[in-house]
Amino acid sequence: MVAGGRLTDWISLGVLTSRVPRDAVDDAVEVTGKAARRRGGKLPPHVVVYFVMALALFADEDYEEVASRLAGTLADWGGWEESWGRVPTSGGITQARQRLGAGPVAELFSQVAGPVADLDTAGAFLGPWRLMSIDGMEWDVPDTPANREAFGIHEAGGGEAAYPKARVITVSECASHAPVLAALGPAGGGKGSGEQSLAGKLYPALEEDWLLIADRGFFTRDAWRAAAGTGAALLWRVKSSLRLPVLELLPDGSYRSVLIWPRASPRQREALIEAARRGDGLDPDLARPVRVIEYQVTDREGDGTGELIALVTTITDRRRAPAAVLAAAYHERWEHEAANAQLKTCLRGPGRILRSQSPDMVLQELWGYLLTHYAISALICTAATSAGIDPDRVKFRRAVRVIRRRVADPAFSP
Repeated sequence: MVAGGRLTDWISLGVLTSRVPRDAVDDAVEVTGKAARRRGGKLPPHVVVYFVMALALFADEDYEEVASRLAGTLADWGGWEESWGRVPTSGGITQARQRLGAGPVAELFSQVAGPVADLDTAGAFLGPWRLMSIDGMEWDVPDTPANREAFGIHEAGGGEAAYPKARVITVSECASHAPVLAALGPAGGGKGSGEQSLAGKLYPALEEDWLLIADRGFFTRDAWRAAAGTGAALLWRVKSSLRLPVLELLPDGSYRSVLIWPRASPRQREALIEAARRGDGLDPDLARPVRVIEYQVTDREGDGTGELIALVTTITDRRRAPAAVLAAAYHERWEHEAANAQLKTCLRGPGRILRSQSPDMVLQELWGYLLTHYAISALICTAATSAGIDPDRVKFRRAVRVIRRRVADPAFSP
């Protein structure tokens, strides 16, 4: 027991508030028009925000148990009135979540989420570029009429899937696994439910010092144009069948080429290829110069008959990033797969569906998961960087267990 509350609560809430401070919560609540209309009440908006994050941290517990874990700590931090005497009921918590809605939690994520690695973090940069990746995942949500209508139902095995699904697309930092941009939507088919559609909402927020890595499922010429237009460097895999003209073979094994948008006529295409070959400037509304790296993955027998990988990059100067370096960097995209597993397996639990019965609450719950994953990833990255080790060496599952566990060492503090 520390300061009247369980030590695990201090540690848990300390993780949440270290990267999601109270003033940011208040700002997000105010901006979205969800500030409390009267003083008092067991669950003011800022408490509900931390509660939603705690739902992700304690996914196995019911509402009242999660609230009881936070109550003593919030009282000591000035967020929970001691005079209330008891934790709100499950029904009261549900009503408080509904009053808050998804907007403030989404706004909060947009305010606080950002890269956390620094120049001393192992594997965070390639030259001047911060390694970032984009990927998506699907989440099962409760099968209610409202959720079915909002998120849709997949076809599965000749029939319908068991649950509606929500789709989450994130841009994450490769070194820390911290999600920094996110777009949420339906995954059950229909307009706006695909990966590329949701990813398109994130490209305008890319930073110029990022190198964004993407798998071939994200590549379209329009997506490339939108992402490259921000000034960010890109390294995207494309289908090996994509026809890219070879303008110049380079000493590192890569070659110069050009991406031409579909709106260009056949005559314009020929003119653009010749202009790119000469190194002339190109109309960015019609084409962009690129560099292509192709290599074959060696199979288990080592005979080089494995899968052909074709990468396209905006880094046209081979001296800034040789082909072999970029090929190695592309495989950092797998760190995003690890981050998705941390969210869906370590935090949520394998095979578990979300709690929320309505679409707005589903989105609120998902933003809570993203915020909690961001806070824990930032904690791990900071600790690993301070210790001079790669953040990958710190087990996410073990970190979550430490945060959840009741620890008896009085040296711990929030």
